[in-house]
Amino acid sequence: MAGHGAEDHPHGADRLCEAGDRVYSRAVRRGRVPRADAEQVPCLLDLALLHPDPDDMAWLVPTSPQEVMTRLLHGLYDEMSAGQRRMGSAVAAFEWYAGLGGPASAPAAGEGAAIRVLDGASRIQAALDRATEACTTEVLTVQPGGIRREHELSEGLHRALELRGRGVRMRDLYTHVARHGQGLLNYLELMGPSVEARTLDEVIDRLILFDRTVAFIPANSDRTMALELRHPALIAYLETVFERLWRLAIPLTAALPDPRIEGISHREQSIAALLAEGHQDAVIAERLGISVRTCRAHIARLSETLGAASRTQLGVRIAQVGLDGPVGEPTVGEPAVGETTVGVPRSRSRSSS
Repeated sequence: MAGHGAEDHPHGADRLCEAGDRVYSRAVRRGRVPRADAEQVPCLLDLALLHPDPDDMAWLVPTSPQEVMTRLLHGLYDEMSAGQRRMGSAVAAFEWYAGLGGPASAPAAGEGAAIRVLDGASRIQAALDRATEACTTEVLTVQPGGIRREHELSEGLHRALELRGRGVRMRDLYTHVARHGQGLLNYLELMGPSVEARTLDEVIDRLILFDRTVAFIPANSDRTMALELRHPALIAYLETVFERLWRLAIPLTAALPDPRIEGISHREQSIAALLAEGHQDAVIAERLGISVRTCRAHIARLSETLGAASRTQLGVRIAQVGLDGPVGEPTVGEPAVGETTVGVPRSRSRSSS
């Protein structure tokens, strides 16, 4: 809890102190408090009594007393030996908070059924575990980036195995680059028919959707915060996005389509299309799940194949040969099988990856 005054705090995260009582009471009465007010009372964040306001991260909103009481009671029942005494104390305390009234009597911003801000890896993992436990039918995921590292795959393996054991169906979307990772292949072999995987040139940011009722998406660039979404309109929108991407994607068990132009790989076609849109190397690399160095190497080979001596000339040549559209879509004036595209030398084909 660095940054929240944890070192000077008089107790751990298992109870509420006098200072925490004052700050939480103020939050219940007013509806929210500045984040600075909670710096010296980390127990409020550790106990999830306060959450970041999604409309202004400089403020914290309180969890409703009723929800806090329900959450604590659930944990207390699991501790039968000490639960009886602690249960009565918790009920009495949070019934008093509930009587304070104020804006928090109604669902507060960022708290409740529609949108919840999850701050920190432990809370994100706990929320994912709860959703996994409640899931009965299907999980849809989008996994951006390139080759999946072993530790990334193992982080959620316990959830995947638990879902498989209950007969839950899983569908995963990756980038084409992920096909080259042995870790992903090992994971899919372990999961068997429970998981179906497909790939695209590029995908949207990370998404996990359980039973089409609750979804998780990143809330910041370094993924230390996430949004838990339960709003029906948001869920329906994300479901539609996933299904459209799924229809466009290629099953992992199927080969990638043949290159549109001999001598230009499938990945280079994707890079050409993004170059034509005006994107910089770093953006292209991130969207395709490759390193900037690898991206520039592909651009150099693309320039050589198309006979371009500069970036400007490369853009012109990309448009001339019809590589400025999405990969896999037919282009106007595309040469028939056996023909040679004007100005593009016929060279030995490289791998379509």
